[in-house]
Amino acid sequence: MFRTQLKTALIVFIALTIVTGIIYPLFVTGVARIFFNDQANGSLIYADGKAVGSVLIGQKFDDPKYFWDRPSATSPVPYNSSSSGGSNLGPLNPALEKNVNSRIGKLKAFDPDNKKPVPVDLVTASASGLDPHISIAAAEYQLERVARARGVPGEDVEKLIKQHTEGRTFGLLGEPVVQVLQLNLALDTLTKK
Repeated sequence: MFRTQLKTALIVFIALTIVTGIIYPLFVTGVARIFFNDQANGSLIYADGKAVGSVLIGQKFDDPKYFWDRPSATSPVPYNSSSSGGSNLGPLNPALEKNVNSRIGKLKAFDPDNKKPVPVDLVTASASGLDPHISIAAAEYQLERVARARGVPGEDVEKLIKQHTEGRTFGLLGEPVVQVLQLNLALDTLTKK
């Protein structure tokens, strides 16, 4: 009796391992590659035939000629996709206030004539710490600095912002956002001309 039950359990174990550990993953991967190839490969962005980033993960930009992403709270380095997560600093935490003031100081140092209020998404990290988007207000806040640093008219930069603005999800969820990496790549193309 025990041997029969052990044999049955072993057969079920092997069968489930094959189905759930081999067949199902291969099937899901195949379907993803056929119907969602771009997403299955990480939604990569290419420039000059080389992968330079992903639509889904922000990157650190700190040169004044680029639009800056939202700050990242991942560790040990910013925008570390294997360590996604927010800072978990509460609104009354002195460390959060220090971080925000430091980020405001950096923005003001690179654009001292800008008297607009600093958009919150330029000084606070997203919940994932990897957000590749900024608000339209954050892009407009940086517009003059970027145009001046690149020596191009602000109107040209504003057109690029509009071209790289993504609308609300399903037309009603969230707010319109600007995809920073794609915008910065378009700026590089604009100034190469």
